[in-house]
Amino acid sequence: MFAYDYPILGAFWTILWFFLFVAWLIILFKVIFDIFRSHDMGGFAKAAWALFVIIIPWLGVLVYLIARGRGMAERDHQAAAKQQEAFRAYVQQTATAGTSASVGDELDKLAGLRASGVLTDAEFEQQKAKLLA
Repeated sequence: MFAYDYPILGAFWTILWFFLFVAWLIILFKVIFDIFRSHDMGGFAKAAWALFVIIIPWLGVLVYLIARGRGMAERDHQAAAKQQEAFRAYVQQTATAGTSASVGDELDKLAGLRASGVLTDAEFEQQKAKLLA
């Protein structure tokens, strides 16, 4: 009742409860995703944790974070490492695909210049070695 005698204090409490609710929702979804992402638990354990987290919301989330927080962090780290490796492989593949086509085009141009007599065989081999290096 005290908070509603002072409107600013009432607004503060409302904002505080709203942010606590949003924080709980974020943690709840993270925990639920982690429950189903975990490979070291069987189906019954996953169902039990999910029910516990949903039926007893605050306590369930806090107990899960205390009991399995370290494993949750390790799974997050492994997922981030896999995503980073996939990104690097994609970038490397894309960069290599673009480079090999341009190297092939350059070799064709050099072969044309050698065939037309503009380049000697020695100059052609020198430029070819540069491109392939």
